[in-house]
Amino acid sequence: MTIDLHEITIRELCASYEDLSIQEEGITGYNGRLNIRPKYQREFVYDEKKRNAVMETVWQNFPLNVMYWVRIGDNQYELLDGQQRTISICSFIAGEYMMLFDGNLLGFNNMTLEQQNRILDYKLQVYICEGTDEEKLKWFRTINIAGEKLTNQEIRNAVYSGSWVTQAKRRFSKTGCVAYKIASDFMSGTPIRQDYFESALEWIGDAQGLTVEQYMAKHQHDTDADELWQYFQDVIHWVDKLFGRKYKKEMKGVEWGLLYNKHKDTHLTATAIAQQMAKLMADSDVQKKSGIFAYILDGDIHHLGIRAFDANTRREVYERQGGRCAICGKPFDIEMMEADHITPWVEGGRTVASNCQMLCRDCNRRKSSK
Repeated sequence: MTIDLHEITIRELCASYEDLSIQEEGITGYNGRLNIRPKYQREFVYDEKKRNAVMETVWQNFPLNVMYWVRIGDNQYELLDGQQRTISICSFIAGEYMMLFDGNLLGFNNMTLEQQNRILDYKLQVYICEGTDEEKLKWFRTINIAGEKLTNQEIRNAVYSGSWVTQAKRRFSKTGCVAYKIASDFMSGTPIRQDYFESALEWIGDAQGLTVEQYMAKHQHDTDADELWQYFQDVIHWVDKLFGRKYKKEMKGVEWGLLYNKHKDTHLTATAIAQQMAKLMADSDVQKKSGIFAYILDGDIHHLGIRAFDANTRREVYERQGGRCAICGKPFDIEMMEADHITPWVEGGRTVASNCQMLCRDCNRRKSSK
């Protein structure tokens, strides 16, 4: 792995700047040698305040945080970190916006030659790296990336860039993309920060016994991402068919693909599920409503976060029992005892004082293991 620090002026960076993002062909600069926004990268996300702060930093000749490029060929580069700062600079030089400089509203084209050179001669600090996929992954995750920090998936997209990532990004990583349109009721996060793409990869990787990195490396040079897209559609169709979209708040962020991988062949009817969900959603003892879907599929009560007895109830029952364990009858300090449901929740028992007993830890463990 080689990493070299270079000084590059804004004049050099913005030479032959071209924005073809509308045609999904990316953004280039540095005389066409720098791919500022490769097809795998996220869309521009800086707001006006942050964008203007970049140019104010340049105007005052204050240092900007370093940027990171990767060499992809003879005098050819891709920008890995610093995209937002780079586009803020290049788009200003291209005359795409105006802002206040020392109290004057100016665009680049109506600046004096002296003012223009003040900006164009500004020197940027750029690290240029070369290395294997594994080395770059490790490096990207270790360095302190400034500005709009890259997500893990954005880092992976950079390392495993190619036709496959480009095709997958069109479906999973654009604002208003097709994955968002069919799955936004079930998914948390946003496509533009690669959340949908990452979830789909984690899910299909789980189904195939692969990590996200292994799956991406396997398919990096494929001409399409149809397998991933078909799998994702299958997951969403399965969720929609079984659970519907009534409980959108509770459904967001559930690991649907992992549940699909385990239970897609389990025979359940939507009608029976709807009745069970309504009952569980109304149960005040169920603290983790998002766990209801997994509980319905596998019956594991731990998904539900059943409400525990509070301190006042534990003290009330402890005093009622004279400080003795309800099973072995031995005396214990309250700190050495645990509150237990007399009638288990799964059998209709409630989390109320009349259904509570205080047990020593050994008795509670033995009771729980039966």
